[in-house]
Amino acid sequence: MDIKSFKKTKIDLSLLGFDMNGDFELYYCTPKKAQILASSGVDGIHYCIIPQFGEIIFAVSPMNFGDCVHPIARNFEDLLCLLLHCGDIAALEQCYAWDEEQYKAFLTDNPATEKQQAVLSEIKSKCGLEPISDSFAYVKELQAEFDLSQIPYTEDYYDPEMNAAAPEVPAEWAVYFEHGFWNKNAKGKPGEEIVLNKTFSWGDEIWHIPAVYSCSKGLVIDFCVEIQPEKEKAFIDKWYPTLEKDERLTREAHEQMDQENPMEIGFRPCLFVNGKEIIAKHGTSISWIPESCLPDGVIREIESKEIIKHYGLDETRAWSFHRWSCPWATKRKPEIKSIKLKLERDLTAIQGIHFKNPSVGDVITFVHPVRNTEHKLTVLGYEKQEFSGRGFQHEKYEFPTLHTAMTYTLEPALPGRNFGVRDCVQNEQPRRKPRNQFEPQAKYDACAIAIIGGADGPTAFFVSGGQNLEQHCALSALRFAYADDIEWKIVFREKLMEDIETELL
Repeated sequence: MDIKSFKKTKIDLSLLGFDMNGDFELYYCTPKKAQILASSGVDGIHYCIIPQFGEIIFAVSPMNFGDCVHPIARNFEDLLCLLLHCGDIAALEQCYAWDEEQYKAFLTDNPATEKQQAVLSEIKSKCGLEPISDSFAYVKELQAEFDLSQIPYTEDYYDPEMNAAAPEVPAEWAVYFEHGFWNKNAKGKPGEEIVLNKTFSWGDEIWHIPAVYSCSKGLVIDFCVEIQPEKEKAFIDKWYPTLEKDERLTREAHEQMDQENPMEIGFRPCLFVNGKEIIAKHGTSISWIPESCLPDGVIREIESKEIIKHYGLDETRAWSFHRWSCPWATKRKPEIKSIKLKLERDLTAIQGIHFKNPSVGDVITFVHPVRNTEHKLTVLGYEKQEFSGRGFQHEKYEFPTLHTAMTYTLEPALPGRNFGVRDCVQNEQPRRKPRNQFEPQAKYDACAIAIIGGADGPTAFFVSGGQNLEQHCALSALRFAYADDIEWKIVFREKLMEDIETELL
């Protein structure tokens, strides 16, 4: 049961310390981009999810300076099952600091009241859930496997005036080969800054390369892409109200949002140092949103503020920052005499037509939105299949394996990287196997399906064919039960901007 479904039951969890009503206050230790679900009404304690960690629910305790945020449940349904065992959210919130004896003593000393018992009974009857028999072991296991250092915080968390236990933030600007914009736990000597102050246009964008950094392992290059504030504000005004609602965007809406986001700039650099090519190994990105565009309650990342300050950039503009690390092509760090840059834009996904439940022999005609060419997709095969093997076997989790395979030809042909057909829905998430017959099934987003899927959806591949036509195969999303109704979508991928080359040094 997810949060949206639970709200329809109108069960009030405030008696269990989980008040989901009212406007929630942000604190210095509220994780960045957190969606607050409820508060306890005591000492500012509140509960939230953090988008990058899926459905995991965190307890935030502002009075625990330096140790404020801890995961307490893998998802909302598990949280309800934990409450059925312990009776009050306070036990889960404080569990991180207790051993098992202390935890059990708390439960003994604080049994559920008559009113709390009534709420717990209502959860059982309306939601069809049963207690997780060992709530202490569950929470400890979750907390042991979670890396707290990955929790993102706003700049308030690092302000000593707001957080008495604020981590020390390096006062000096330093760039390291391995750490992107985040130098936490960085060791060794930072890179030597080589000032370039290079500016050029790429399409309708203005690109700035203020500096590169010569490190022992390679060269680090910073890109500062200037975005018109009007474009960023129009994007925020359109999408931010949707993101604030307590509902998930569809996959297609997410894709549309990414395509419209002026800060989302996909590219790959290639550098030539002293004539030798060095290929980018990894990159990170971060953004700066000016005050005129910033939604209420949104706080900038401290790293973006440092970039603005160090490079002396106009903070009234919107900026998309990118940092790429490129290993040396030579065994030793060279003396840099010249640097040439080549930039290649990523393919852009362009949405095509939808079609449902095709039959063998069906011909689907469509026009390419960029090339303006007419194409025909002919369905050759359409059958339900199942994956099996070691990749789908796990001690604790079970994976969806059922899917539908569609083989087809395309006339005239398009390169495989420029065309694909995929299911409109995503793979169903792996779920934890029940420890006993009474334990509810629960999704576990931290476990992933590795052999299929990805940013572009289900896998597609070539198979042998006749009549001089290549046959292709598209696989639907993986499910636990076969789907009788599948909506497919054609997706085109095109490079909408030409590559660019420029001399940097």
